[in-house]
Amino acid sequence: MSDNAIQVTNLSKNFKVHKKQPGLKGSFKALFRREYKTIEAVKNVSFEIKQGELVGFIGPNGAGKTTTLKMLSGLLYPSSGEANVLGYKPFERKNPFLKQISLVMGQKNQLWWDLPAIETFNLNKEIYEVSDDKYKQVLGELSEILDVKEVMHQQVRKMSLGQRMKCELIASLIHTPRVLFLDEPTIGLDVVMQKKVREFIKEYNKRY
Repeated sequence: MSDNAIQVTNLSKNFKVHKKQPGLKGSFKALFRREYKTIEAVKNVSFEIKQGELVGFIGPNGAGKTTTLKMLSGLLYPSSGEANVLGYKPFERKNPFLKQISLVMGQKNQLWWDLPAIETFNLNKEIYEVSDDKYKQVLGELSEILDVKEVMHQQVRKMSLGQRMKCELIASLIHTPRVLFLDEPTIGLDVVMQKKVREFIKEYNKRY
């Protein structure tokens, strides 16, 4: 049995986008004859990641990092190539697969803005069918490590950006996924908070 958690072979993703000429004339022309162009967001990417490894994608904006993560988590269907995560094809979105992964996107929120973060934690507990004992244990450990035991009971909109990101991490880890995808989790955070988030990720990887 392979010890690879993720295996990617020649993975590619193309997007077909509408190409419109400027001005009223261009808009009128587009009503009757649309022109399209193909954008290669990801092209023939191959790599392997073993279980327990921490791996980072480095590249400029538009390099395809987010698109790759979306394909690995099953949010996007690849144009070609193969991806295998924990023995599953991500785009099939099977429940056993979804219960073993999590995706944190720094520019997307899963916390309910007008409710305390604890409400989102409770909701995710039910969605992922986490037992009461396991939930209590994991929530206690994560909230202590991230130092949010007090703030997680206040409205999300009253939290600082750093506090919100900590709670986003807890919400994504409440079911102890085997694979965690992170897309710019420290965006907008100051240097001190960025360091704390990175240290937490390392500590979490050791514990779980």
